[in-house]
Amino acid sequence: MMPTLLVGDFILVEKFSYAIKEPITQKILININEPERGDIVVFKHPQEYNINYIKRIIGLPGDKIQYDSHSKHLKICSNYTRIQNCKIQISMNYSKTKLSEFIQRIYIYNNLNSIKSRQSAIKNHKIYNSLRFYSSKEKINNLEHSVLFLNTFLNKKNNYYQQKGMSKLTWIVPKNSYFVMGDNRDNSFDSRYWGFVPKENIIGKATKIWMSLNKKENEWPTGIRINRIGNIY
Repeated sequence: MMPTLLVGDFILVEKFSYAIKEPITQKILININEPERGDIVVFKHPQEYNINYIKRIIGLPGDKIQYDSHSKHLKICSNYTRIQNCKIQISMNYSKTKLSEFIQRIYIYNNLNSIKSRQSAIKNHKIYNSLRFYSSKEKINNLEHSVLFLNTFLNKKNNYYQQKGMSKLTWIVPKNSYFVMGDNRDNSFDSRYWGFVPKENIIGKATKIWMSLNKKENEWPTGIRINRIGNIY
């Protein structure tokens, strides 16, 4: 979720933002609010239920999502399953990309079909040299947030999840499900690769960073990032 969330951030998650659940089975007892486009949510992965993920909601139930793997841009048609056309197209705007401060190691995967194979790939394969990301502002309707891209990095189409009856890189979000993506677009294992998040899998909405340690991956903290404490957008 870089650059929105960084290693060392401690996140406040509101578990009752969307529903009250039975504590053992996690069955929804009372619906409170529906998740909204742009919300950052913590959820149980639909394939490996014991793993918690945090991503941004991009597609709502009934939306048609199209992803351009070259430009890295999205096209969203709202309520497509009801209207059957793109009369209601979500306004998507991207600022010009610029070199960012973020550098990250990028792993080579041979198989992305499961969480276990991805973890194995990270352990057993060499990595690229560290690459510097480019940043851009993504504006969905009136919500703006930063996203990261690797301009020279192109994911292979056969790695993406193909929904039954749909062409590659196009998805229609099922009822009571959501399409989620990480803000670190070229290093995020998200709905593009494994599909949709059922509503009952959502644990809660991430709302605040209540503490942020100046920390790098696999290293000890060196201080506190006071400037990062606050609301998450």
